[in-house]
Amino acid sequence: MTLTEMIARARDTLRTAITTRQAAQDQLMALRQDPNLTEDAVTARRQTRDDADAAVTRAEADLAELLAEQRREDEIAELAARTETTGARPPAYDQVARVGAEERTYRRDHDPRGAAFERDVSAMFVGDFAARDRLSRHMAEEQVERGQHIRAIGTGAFAGLTVPQYLTDMYAPAAAAGRPFADAIRRHDLPAQGMTVNISRITTSTDTDPQPSENAAVTEQDADDTLLTITVQTNAGQQTMSRQSIERGAGTEPVILDDLFRRYATRLDSALLNQAATGLSATATAVTYTSGAPATAELYPRVIEALSGVEAALLDQASGENIAVMHSRRWYWMQNAMGTSYPLITQPGVVAQTLGANYATAYGRGVRGILPNGTPVIVDNNIATNLGTGTDEDEIYLLDRNECHLWEDPNAPMYIRAEQAKAASLGVLLVVYGYFAYTHARYTHAHKVAGTGLVTPTFTGA
Repeated sequence: MTLTEMIARARDTLRTAITTRQAAQDQLMALRQDPNLTEDAVTARRQTRDDADAAVTRAEADLAELLAEQRREDEIAELAARTETTGARPPAYDQVARVGAEERTYRRDHDPRGAAFERDVSAMFVGDFAARDRLSRHMAEEQVERGQHIRAIGTGAFAGLTVPQYLTDMYAPAAAAGRPFADAIRRHDLPAQGMTVNISRITTSTDTDPQPSENAAVTEQDADDTLLTITVQTNAGQQTMSRQSIERGAGTEPVILDDLFRRYATRLDSALLNQAATGLSATATAVTYTSGAPATAELYPRVIEALSGVEAALLDQASGENIAVMHSRRWYWMQNAMGTSYPLITQPGVVAQTLGANYATAYGRGVRGILPNGTPVIVDNNIATNLGTGTDEDEIYLLDRNECHLWEDPNAPMYIRAEQAKAASLGVLLVVYGYFAYTHARYTHAHKVAGTGLVTPTFTGA
């Protein structure tokens, strides 16, 4: 295979690698819109995209190496033609080709400001191989014409000309509290139409009683219901991006969409916990824990009291899947507590006489551990930490997870990409939105531990 054929094959390989990489990026973006998205799926798809990136880099390097080899071969051939001498009589004047002075790649008389050079420098860094070839020819021309003036110097001599490189695949997204509570409770598909969800609740039951005597009237009590009306809400956010940032940037639009999706999840979860009148904090029955020197050993009885209230409210309607929901600062404070001779919460890999367990799972990955009575713990940092008279308290929620209901559009979150709306200012409008409804009041059963004993924790082992 000739060098020219090898270069052509290398160009085809590079084009294929670029196409594969773009397809992997498109699949990653599509996956991020999946309402059942999991972190493992995103990690796997991101790895596929990264492998495709690496393939592009390898193909690019192979092509550059072959092009450099081709240039060197051309230089050697030209040098050999100039220096070769033979005893043969030179051909007639009109029987040979004449080589004149070849024009420079960048000429001052054609481009006095060097705009073409600057464009090629920029284009080279986004994969324009034609620009890279022109710059390589320019460097070879400089070596030939001004080699004696070129010294070995480093990038420090060209602070304004050395283009910084940004590791776009390693960008650090803004941290988000996510939706641990929303993912732990009972989820339903939101009906396709309507802006309310209605549930009938039996508030006056029938009754029975022993018959006083034969043929005597038996007990009768008319059942009655109360309609529970739940509002369908819209969770939405927007961001306007300049066309320049999208068209001249590297992966800027996916970065913004990813952040909007994360904010969507966080705000929905926060509404379920903190929304006025209907949120979990507003509907839960309070169990007060008051203390000037809070200790886990004092707090735990209040937790059991709250769980007792959950069972009393549900009775035979309880699913048995009670959970405790708390802020991460409260979970770690409970782990720091020590009994008289052993810790109250175990740590991973430690076998000891303990009254609970920490599963050591990452934030937002489900159950973090269990309380001494076996109640699973969900850690959610959307729980407010500015409650109480001192605005420094949080709350612990105890509930049956199957009696907290969340209706979501199966396709949420969705997004709109509108170019015409901002066309006059060269803007692109990105809107993320979705519909949801929720209730914790089908049975008013949830309880919360609240009070001065839940101020900002100090980690003293108590």
